[in-house]
Amino acid sequence: MARPRSFDEDRVLDTAMHTFWANGYESTSTRDLCEALGLDRSSVYNAFTNKRELFKRALTRYMDTTTADQLRILDDHDLPAIERIRALFAKILRSEAVNRRDGHGLGCLTVNTTMELAGRDPEIALMLARDTERRVVSLGATIGEGQRDGDIGSARDPAELARFVNAVIAGIRVAAQGGADDATIAAIAATAMDALT
Repeated sequence: MARPRSFDEDRVLDTAMHTFWANGYESTSTRDLCEALGLDRSSVYNAFTNKRELFKRALTRYMDTTTADQLRILDDHDLPAIERIRALFAKILRSEAVNRRDGHGLGCLTVNTTMELAGRDPEIALMLARDTERRVVSLGATIGEGQRDGDIGSARDPAELARFVNAVIAGIRVAAQGGADDATIAAIAATAMDALT
């Protein structure tokens, strides 16, 4: 009979997520994970098989959480579509300001993983692509609604505009991680809003 796990899996995944987020996948050793998690190697391997499987679980947790936050904003039909997109940018700008203030400078785990692994790891690339598609579909629906209501003046295809907005958000995160100040990233967001309206 298998021995029950003696740790909180959600806490372990959160800690692993922050460890990978701070260091990147390649630079995070199994020893780093064991120290951060307060578990020995056999406990980590028994629960998650290996470092890669733990990373995939942590990345999935991050994507599920951050994408759910975005979808909540975009699905708030009490606000006009353009205001939902403005609220999304405001949330991104606030999170980057907090990262800068707290000295984290971690950026976005999905953006970081895209840059580190997506070009050479097809399985991770597919996970990231599926997450992007969820966000882009929601953005596209919101943009299409805004076009119908007259709040979004651009006549471009909603899916193209959604990919543009998604790319701007990723660009804001990279710029902030690279040291761009609040005014600079706010101007990027404002320019994107101007392009929509």
